Amino acid sequence: MRKVLCSVVFFLFLSTNALAQTKQVEIFDIEKGKVVQLVPTSSEIQKEASTFLQGISGVYTKVRPIPEKGYMIKVPLEPSIMVDNQWFKGLVDEVVIIFPEQEKPFLMVFDDENRLHFYHFDGNTDRFLNLLHFQPQNETGPN
Repeated sequence: MRKVLCSVVFFLFLSTNALAQTKQVEIFDIEKGKVVQLVPTSSEIQKEASTFLQGISGVYTKVRPIPEKGYMIKVPLEPSIMVDNQWFKGLVDEVVIIFPEQEKPFLMVFDDENRLHFYHFDGNTDRFLNLLHFQPQNETGPN
């Protein structure tokens, strides 16, 4: 698990510089520990990601939120999205949608002080995945 968490942190920090230049959606395979696909961002992709943020429905409370298998999809948001609900308040300039192998997807968001937060959300990820031309392996079904 420690290896996975280190890989994820490395992925997040390494790709921040690249994202600032390219503004691409990154699809990260957690088990492989690497980005497996880059997709140019679009207003439609950002709109779907914004819908997920607005649909935050609760805190994801697992002690180890990063699964050993699955995918993380990092979406840059430009302009930043203001989220204001009972679980999170602040501007979000990127969101990571985590697709565990055996669970429903959930969100990873950084706050203004770069602290990680994990949330459940109401929303269907089918359109989002279609826009990316990506289908996670062993997904448990639509959200």
